[in-house]
Amino acid sequence: MTLDFDWKPLALVPLLAVLVFPFIGSSSTWLTLTVAGLAMGMIIFIIASGLTLVFGLMDVLNFGHGVFIALGAFVATSVLGAMSDWTGSQELWRNLVAVLPAMLIAMLVAGAVGLAFERFIVRPVYGQHLKQILITMGGMIIGEELIKVIWGPAQIALPLPEGMRGSLLVGDAAIEKYRLIAVVVGLAVFALLAWTLARTKIGLLIRAGVQDREMVESLGYRIKRLFIGVFVVGSALAGLGGVMWGLYQQGVTPQMGAQVNVLIFIVIIIGGLGSTGGALIGALLVGLMANYTGFLAPKVALFSNIALMAAVLLWRPQGIYPVTNR
Repeated sequence: MTLDFDWKPLALVPLLAVLVFPFIGSSSTWLTLTVAGLAMGMIIFIIASGLTLVFGLMDVLNFGHGVFIALGAFVATSVLGAMSDWTGSQELWRNLVAVLPAMLIAMLVAGAVGLAFERFIVRPVYGQHLKQILITMGGMIIGEELIKVIWGPAQIALPLPEGMRGSLLVGDAAIEKYRLIAVVVGLAVFALLAWTLARTKIGLLIRAGVQDREMVESLGYRIKRLFIGVFVVGSALAGLGGVMWGLYQQGVTPQMGAQVNVLIFIVIIIGGLGSTGGALIGALLVGLMANYTGFLAPKVALFSNIALMAAVLLWRPQGIYPVTNR
């Protein structure tokens, strides 16, 4: 049996970490920056994974994806604000009892809004990319204004629960607890997506529907409903990512989704326009690059991710794992 899996992109993340180490010098500082970058990358992946699914499987350019991110974050502020007794506890399990429901409710609300977004905004422009860009950006602007109506235009604090604050010492390096939690959540999301798409009947039908929709529909399967489900799941994942990002920034604003949109599209382009595995690698590269350049050359950090994307596209113009090659 021959293995045709392309392993080269998997080496990019450790290669970047190794190349940067001599410039940082201190092993403890390097470890702290690396873990922080991986955590940031995992949160970006959670946010981007929803749009990766929607674009890769439905060919929809949803520039309104940011509204689901902001919505999830604001829903979390309301849920966690009502559970202050649990978030104020020093015990991690009590904090998780508060954070997990906040994540689930944020995903449910974002998914429900995503269903309406698909029905009234995206559905009329399927197959028309330019109109998709214009109308989804308009939808995001309207969504931001509605968020301002409900929660107000000002920034709202979203502090970490007490048990998730602080750091763990690994030698001389301080690793923040929340960043480790973010890595675990990101890996769980990736594993679930990969398993669903590769090992389940639903994943098989979705992939088959992308390749030959008419043939699958002739077998009696309603691909349209599956694709609507994909959009809802993508919106729910954006809501989850919004909760993670809000806790990471410890504050939320109505514009936070639009601000993260640029990073999301950089990740998707690096990953290969629809590849879940490529999006994971792209997100980790973006997170590491942001942290390394922010420490070594803060001015360079402003355009470091654009430079990273350009370098990857010079190497592989279609991205790390282009869907068309699978």
